[in-house]
Amino acid sequence: MTSPVPSTTSRSTRREWLCGSLAAVSAAALSGNLFAAPPPQRNGKHHFKLSLAAYSFNRMLLKAWTPEQLAEAQFTLEKFIDFCAEQNLDGCELTAYYFPKDVTTEYLLSLKERAFRLGLDISGTAIGNNFCVSDPAERAKQLEMTRQWIDYSAILGAPVIRIFAGNVPKGESEDAARERCVSAINESLQYAATKGVCLALENHGGITATPEQLLKIVEAVEPSPWFGVNFDGGNFRTEDPYADLAKIAPYSINSQLKVEMYPGGKKEAADLARVVQILKDAHYRGFVTLEYEAAEDPFTAIPEHLAKLRTLVSA
Repeated sequence: MTSPVPSTTSRSTRREWLCGSLAAVSAAALSGNLFAAPPPQRNGKHHFKLSLAAYSFNRMLLKAWTPEQLAEAQFTLEKFIDFCAEQNLDGCELTAYYFPKDVTTEYLLSLKERAFRLGLDISGTAIGNNFCVSDPAERAKQLEMTRQWIDYSAILGAPVIRIFAGNVPKGESEDAARERCVSAINESLQYAATKGVCLALENHGGITATPEQLLKIVEAVEPSPWFGVNFDGGNFRTEDPYADLAKIAPYSINSQLKVEMYPGGKKEAADLARVVQILKDAHYRGFVTLEYEAAEDPFTAIPEHLAKLRTLVSA
């Protein structure tokens, strides 16, 4: 019989974290540098590991599946992990969308064991939350889902969760939506800190469509070593997305690269060498995850793009 994953918060641990946060705020105030979430400290040298996002097979993977559906699945997370090993990657990113409707500890541990046996890290996971919602019941639902995935990530050994900010509800102001988003991130970080899981906020449209919008949120979040930016190389649809990526790169604790970009909203092939150089210039250390979304068959295209990325990150 499988057992559900518990979702509980240690009050004593949370209290300890809050005390530590207050101390950090006091220290920042005394130093005159009260940025809420400063860029992570680097050692001056970039270091990259290659991973692949399960979202790259979005067209083939079942979402919130049941055991009955799994029998006829075209592709599974298990097969995805095997594919990552065949590509000789360092890690695999297990996107939340493709887990079963009812996640169990046994299932999570089976994925963790499979990845370990194949020499792979689970580089992270990614959820589709919306922290801008105004309805209290929906907000509670979004927070509970986030806590649940913090628990799942801790079991998987995934160090980071990609999170979204969300969109401004109809008839509301962006300021109000951002305030709710910041509050939800702060609340989620209190729990994430007790589990040793980082939350990485992605530049993903909505109230993070520009670097200025994203950094407004980053700078409003309470100080936490468990928070940073998820650098998505293909999401800015601004006039100069490369320059805008350079603005968020210093805050990045996780990165996802795409093979297409949209300068001025027009699709074109991404200059991956330029994107990788932006990460190098920011002394980024961590996983560089390919998130393939182009039209070509992923089994054909992904190995080619990974080969190019491998050359770029090792240069």
